[in-house]
Amino acid sequence: MKAAIYCRLSEEDQDKRSFADDSASIQNQKSMLVQYAIEQGWEIYGIYSDDDYAGADRNRPAFRRLLEDAEKRLFDIILCKTQSRFTRELELVEKYLHGLFPQWGIRFVSIVDNADTDVKGNKKSRQINGLVNEWYLEDMSDNIRSVLRNRRKNGFHIGATALYGYQKDPERKGHLIIDEEAAQVVREVFTLFSQGYGKSAIARMLNDRGVPNPTEYKRRKGIIKAPAKQKNSTLWKYYTIADMLENEMYIGNMVQGKYGSVSYKTKKNKPRPKEQWYRVEGTHEPIIEKEL
Repeated sequence: MKAAIYCRLSEEDQDKRSFADDSASIQNQKSMLVQYAIEQGWEIYGIYSDDDYAGADRNRPAFRRLLEDAEKRLFDIILCKTQSRFTRELELVEKYLHGLFPQWGIRFVSIVDNADTDVKGNKKSRQINGLVNEWYLEDMSDNIRSVLRNRRKNGFHIGATALYGYQKDPERKGHLIIDEEAAQVVREVFTLFSQGYGKSAIARMLNDRGVPNPTEYKRRKGIIKAPAKQKNSTLWKYYTIADMLENEMYIGNMVQGKYGSVSYKTKKNKPRPKEQWYRVEGTHEPIIEKEL
């Protein structure tokens, strides 16, 4: 019998020497599962490990490879420390543990909570585990949303990156300071528009001079790691200028919450009504004078 070992940890351990190192908890999971497989007389097909991934993330790279290899019947058993290491979603428990895995001839075993799809009377406990894990996800999501909501109400910046023209203050968490290089471009855009230049004309002027658009600027600074998908994605566009000219952040007001998540189960966002935005005045130094 061939066993595929799957390990997952949602938060990076403090003792990791570098980003590429496995955390101590991942190492402990591997050690425990390898020892268990040896005791059962199972051959270890491979070890699949997702470090720093949440249990609700369906796009975990090792998790996706595990499912692809399971469908190809490359092993007979999936071995985890707990059922929640595989997934915290009840929907996926039903889809894979009770649906596709039996069709593919795959046995699922988790050793701490005694989940085993070869044990018929074990199904209800697996479903209860799935339901408890689902509640955990929902409660955790509500708690995180509550913390973020309070920080937004108090004018703290919580975005992954700062608005073009600003950078995160290394001395004060949640505070923005001016990025002078980008701020010069912001001031130029507002000044040109006040002089009667149209938004498309301003975009053309910046492109003709080879000024990178906000996303490309952040990419060159190493703030955004993903490469440009298209050649023209580095160019200024009409809507980029239009959004900039209407953004109160440039006069020192913190405006957040323009988009809200659809559900804790998805990363998709939807626009929120303007009256539901979080707007706090005078939270950071303005780039543009209010009159302009």
